[in-house]
Amino acid sequence: MEKRSIKYLVVILMLLLTTPLPARKGQGGGSAAVSVSWLRVENLDKPLSIDTAEPRFSWLILSDKQDVRQTAYQIVVTDDRGDELWNSGRVESDRQLWVRYQGKPLKSAMQCSWKVKLWTTVGETAWSEEECFGIGLLKESHWTGRWIGLDRLMPGEQRGLHSRLAARYVRKEFALEKPVRRAVAYVAGIGLHELHVNGVTYNREVLVPMPTDYRRTVLYNTYDITEALREQNAIGLVLGNGRLFPMRQNKHYKAVTFGYPKCRVNILITFTDGTTKRIATDEKWKITADGPIRGNNEYDGEVYDARKELTGWDTAGYDDRDWLAAERSEIPLGTLRAQMAPGMVMAPLTPEPTQPSTLHPQPSTIYDFHQNIAGWVAFVPMGNPGDTIRVKYAEKLNADGTLYLDNLRDAQSEDIYICKKQEA
Repeated sequence: MEKRSIKYLVVILMLLLTTPLPARKGQGGGSAAVSVSWLRVENLDKPLSIDTAEPRFSWLILSDKQDVRQTAYQIVVTDDRGDELWNSGRVESDRQLWVRYQGKPLKSAMQCSWKVKLWTTVGETAWSEEECFGIGLLKESHWTGRWIGLDRLMPGEQRGLHSRLAARYVRKEFALEKPVRRAVAYVAGIGLHELHVNGVTYNREVLVPMPTDYRRTVLYNTYDITEALREQNAIGLVLGNGRLFPMRQNKHYKAVTFGYPKCRVNILITFTDGTTKRIATDEKWKITADGPIRGNNEYDGEVYDARKELTGWDTAGYDDRDWLAAERSEIPLGTLRAQMAPGMVMAPLTPEPTQPSTLHPQPSTIYDFHQNIAGWVAFVPMGNPGDTIRVKYAEKLNADGTLYLDNLRDAQSEDIYICKKQEA
């Protein structure tokens, strides 16, 4: 009986050895079982401006198999003309994070692409899709132009416990005579900024740049504005306080005042014929503090006067004769660096707010958003010219249904909207 079992076992083994195995996915004869995903440069997704000339690359393996391990990789980096800057060749390694660039020297404002392929324990991947990245303006000497703004209080503005400063609106018009291949705007707009080009608002992220100690570091943001450009162009910036001109200025040991909102902008344009043009901020730009945002304060809220809206201010041909010439501003002490972290992105809020029942009638309407959030309230204004709509914020209600505001201490935490002509 034992001999018969051994005989059957030998026959089964011989069949296994002589029967062709099905082709592994990814090794020909089937769909790929392994691929490359989550390509990152300096841990960022398609960054337009990184603050190093020796970027590091990372990726993940995507597979429908278990226990898949990388055994080798190959990276290829090219410039925006398609010329090869680095081909690592096949590198025997399981490393997938922070693989340092080792190709030709990369320079400020270069725009590059990269791709990677892998060898794994279940086969070889196809090349990944090409992903782009850009090198920032790495040194102060690589910037041109000046810091501009208004380094003084304007009518109606104040410093102190409840500091109040209107937003600064900055604009410049320029013409282009040739087709554009690529245009990148490097924007250092502090405390906060919003970029406009030919009527298009470019800030997908909000409250940019991230706050820093401006005595050490000043961050700039980078935008690809190619699609917005045409023959006649206008670029505009809205400059807010952020924490440059801080919320409270009565206790300097708690909140350092770094000056007034200001900006420095460099736009690098490459034409289809290979020539380039640079546009930079200087005293020929125009500026006004007489726009609709009359105050913006992270503790007290925003005051928006719709009667002062500057319709068309960010488009070519706008009449800015009443605007001031931009003034050369005090230069920040900190080093200019690209913002190497993703900013905040607005997302719709769910569930919809509801009106809670209250114990006593209220002169105003209260809405419950069902969670503690950071964001903005959107509404359709209804009122006569000069009517004021106030939006007060709180985290909970008192026992009688009124807003609980004690935890806000002296923060006003209120947005004010002043209606223009008849609003429906």
